[in-house]
Amino acid sequence: MSDPAPSDVPAIHRLSPLPSQTGLTDDEITALYLEGAGDPWLRVNFVSSVDGAATHQGLSGALSNDVDGRVFDILRRLCDVVLVGAGTVRAEGYGAMRVDVASQGARSGAGMTPHPVFAIVSAGLDLDPRSPIFREAPERPIVLTTELSRPEARDALSEVADVVVCGRERVQAERGLAVLHERGLTRIHCEGGPRLFADLIAARAVDELCLTMSPLLEAGTSSRIATGAAPIVPLGLRLAHTLQGDDTLLLRYVRA
Repeated sequence: MSDPAPSDVPAIHRLSPLPSQTGLTDDEITALYLEGAGDPWLRVNFVSSVDGAATHQGLSGALSNDVDGRVFDILRRLCDVVLVGAGTVRAEGYGAMRVDVASQGARSGAGMTPHPVFAIVSAGLDLDPRSPIFREAPERPIVLTTELSRPEARDALSEVADVVVCGRERVQAERGLAVLHERGLTRIHCEGGPRLFADLIAARAVDELCLTMSPLLEAGTSSRIATGAAPIVPLGLRLAHTLQGDDTLLLRYVRA
């Protein structure tokens, strides 16, 4: 069994369905997030303030804390590919898709690549092929784009990533997911942003939402975790478990 969290990280307990008596180890947390997960499986991970803000001063990472970060790292252990919208990649300052040493060991022990593949959704290809995201990637990234993206940008990025057209004016969620599945990347972990999440909801493709409730009141004009104009039929979810670390709640919802 893995060691508990470092002493400077608050312990995480299970509140439901059955309360845990002691802090959970990484292995125990991993088992909770594997429970009921199929293959293929699309997991979406977000953090929100308790009054519904998706960001603090424009960044979702600013709402995070050590409790959220611990589970965030564990969730990256469980996927074949991390899927993120280009706007979120730029705003949050993503680098190459690498996980820590403990996660590399856990992934290798499960017969997976040491690091997940990085898949970026970008309609306009406003991405720098010289970025560490591409130049330092341990696994060749994938960029999902549109017919209207600039041919010269596609050519430049094709030197450092697999660039795939998945729609004319915007990336079609169903086509993008099919591209990943065709490459054997069936356990998908989406880290945003809100427009990509809305597209996945509209496509009825979401199997799981992992939502961290940060104990903050933000007010202001921050967006929701999903924002999109397309009308949709609500997708029903059920609460699989609730974890708590200090005043932070970690909710796991799966498709009903």
